[in-house]
Amino acid sequence: MTDIAFITQTKALIDNLKSVCANYGLGNDGNEFKIITQVFLYKYINDKFRFEARRADPTLREAEDFQQAFQDLSEEEQKFLLGRIGNKSPRLKPEQTIDYLFGKLHTDNFAAVYFDPTLRAIATENAALYSIKSTSGEKDKMFDELSQFISAPSQRDAFCRALITKLLEFSFEHMFGEKYDFFATIFEYLIKDYNSDSGGKYAEYYTPHAVARIMAAILVNTREEVYGVRCYDPSAGSGTLLMNLAHAIGEQNCSIYSEDISQKSSHMLRLNLILNSLSQSIPHVIQGNTILNSYYHNETFDHIVSNPPFKLDFSDYRDALDKDSNRERFFAGIPKIPNKDRDKMAIYLLFIQHIMFSMDPRKGKAAVVVPTGFITAQSGIEKKIREAMIRRNILRGVVSMPSNIFASTGTNVSVLFLDAQADSNKIVLVDASKLGQTVKEGKTQRTILTDTEEQRIVSAMNEKRAEEDFSVVVSAEEIATKNYSFSAGQYFEVKIEYVEITAEEFAEKMKGYTQTLEGLFAESHRLEEEIKKQLGGLRHE
Repeated sequence: MTDIAFITQTKALIDNLKSVCANYGLGNDGNEFKIITQVFLYKYINDKFRFEARRADPTLREAEDFQQAFQDLSEEEQKFLLGRIGNKSPRLKPEQTIDYLFGKLHTDNFAAVYFDPTLRAIATENAALYSIKSTSGEKDKMFDELSQFISAPSQRDAFCRALITKLLEFSFEHMFGEKYDFFATIFEYLIKDYNSDSGGKYAEYYTPHAVARIMAAILVNTREEVYGVRCYDPSAGSGTLLMNLAHAIGEQNCSIYSEDISQKSSHMLRLNLILNSLSQSIPHVIQGNTILNSYYHNETFDHIVSNPPFKLDFSDYRDALDKDSNRERFFAGIPKIPNKDRDKMAIYLLFIQHIMFSMDPRKGKAAVVVPTGFITAQSGIEKKIREAMIRRNILRGVVSMPSNIFASTGTNVSVLFLDAQADSNKIVLVDASKLGQTVKEGKTQRTILTDTEEQRIVSAMNEKRAEEDFSVVVSAEEIATKNYSFSAGQYFEVKIEYVEITAEEFAEKMKGYTQTLEGLFAESHRLEEEIKKQLGGLRHE
């Protein structure tokens, strides 16, 4: 089955779960998103367990009725099975599967006796692997008492029965054997109804697949296999950038570390890690304020990726950042609070500085999405950061993307590539602004890059190749002479084309220009006389 088929099925499941919520009075309710994402989590870990159990046990692999075969295992055999699965999957008991709950669907008090207790038990028994920590160290609950969101007790059993029934329509099992990078599509589809006014101040923005793939391909540009790579995203969202990076490195060769202020995004990232065989990294998912109180402020990382929020009001804690302990981290300064439009504060400048602070000084690499205005700003914090990148010899290159590459914002973006081992004599600047084709999605326009265009960008960066009106290779010294501009266009060679003509051809051209000018002068004189005539005819009434 293709990834498109899986996307279609998953979107249908989302619609079905929304329909259940609507039928029981929870449509657009504040708890609807919780219900859908938590039911998704239960579905994912149920199918993930079945997938790993079949791989670990020949009896289960060959069984036509998995549930019955699982129940028939002795207690000792079940323990042995869980030992072989290890941390590749959640630990489930036969009475905790969707199939088991479906078999109890029509029993009395289904919600209170079976549904809620099952989710509660799974959460407790798998807390060490699947719970998300906050900055303070507290762990979240994987599942709420979902039936309690229905205010009428008489409807709770029917509501939970409807949810379980929807989960049996298809399985994610076959998906776990492939690296389908479609989770961002699901995330985008799932949150679209919860973002008003294109997201407003607190929008969830999803990085386009093309940008994520390009960032990963440029960061991981060696054919040598690497091991134990520590990957970090300080504004992870649902984890699209991290998943692409892990796929490029190899899931078994890296550990994922993340921070994000959004509870919603952190829960979605948990699902994404499970789906992408990275559940061992769930304990490293931190829900909290990276800028104010980073959980990983004393650690450095090998690879960092980030698409930070560009504009956000952080005035409530701005003064708390301006203290001696933060001088090294925010070396270029902290943006001032504007008198108006506080939600337009350039918080991304703090994220860039945090990322530079978090790079391993010996081998660290980073790829950061920034508004394109950052790469040419003539003064202020922006310029100080760019100067520091050149002074520290960590700038590897910059790619300026086409406009409207993001569906959710019209801001033009560029991607900074940093490397502790960058070659200061071969910095690659790419102007990809003219690439892509525009497609319309509802009321908005979006630019889509082809596979060939993606590869063109990656090749120019990785091969350090100059290409006319597309890419240029410059030194740190040259950048300094251009007021530290990172815009490729400012370094392109200006060419003047000369055409050989005879003296007679030159004289003919000059004659033509002279005649044209004489005609224009004559027309100008006629218009002057006409205007004077019209003005002379004006009378006061």
